[in-house]
Amino acid sequence: MLGGLHPKVFRSSLALETKLSVEGVLRELKAMGDPEAVEGMARFGISSANTLGVSLPALREMAKKIGKDHSLALGLWATKVHEARILAALVDDPKLVTEGQMDRWVEDFDSWDVCDGCCGNLFDRTPYAFAKALEWAGREEEFVKRAGFAMMAELAVHDKKAPDEAFVAFFQSIEDGSTDGRNFVKKAVNWALRQIGKRNLRLNGEALEVAARIAKNGTPSGRWVASDAARELKSEAVKKKLRRSS
Repeated sequence: MLGGLHPKVFRSSLALETKLSVEGVLRELKAMGDPEAVEGMARFGISSANTLGVSLPALREMAKKIGKDHSLALGLWATKVHEARILAALVDDPKLVTEGQMDRWVEDFDSWDVCDGCCGNLFDRTPYAFAKALEWAGREEEFVKRAGFAMMAELAVHDKKAPDEAFVAFFQSIEDGSTDGRNFVKKAVNWALRQIGKRNLRLNGEALEVAARIAKNGTPSGRWVASDAARELKSEAVKKKLRRSS
């Protein structure tokens, strides 16, 4: 839930339209918006630029009513409206997403929720996900770099069939990224390490070895990434769950 906000009831008029248009969806989003909610979202580090104040649960309900619509998603993204871009990632069809589209959209990221929503609801379901995670993690722009590590985390959760080696390949990027002290980057680095380490016992052990190496690098961000990840990955709750699933 964005900023802990309560969803407004989705307006029924949208469901009555026989053909959805960008203008129609945007009209509904504006009607659902709450200016006071924008201030609350800002306190959670969410960009207030072009933001209407519509909660994530309301956007998810809207996406269910719309269904998958690639053309609509492209049009919604082009509006530059914050909630329209989150909705675009929810309604787009990953089978129709191109590598070029991913590269264009990632350049537009200006807020962690748009970044994470695209990576976790759309990009990680494309055939380019693993390659883009590595590529973007090596970029310098804050939200592009975050997207790389967010993709790693989302893939660790959602791609149940990927081999361990696909995630081992992320460890060097995670070590390198751990020295970046920018808040949105280091939190995503930590997120990626924790999620990979919770896939199975083997990756748990390797992730803890990575955390130990990161802890030795001496940077404040690295020490935080390592200690926070190790605390969860060593916890009895995580170990117990991994033993049951092994």
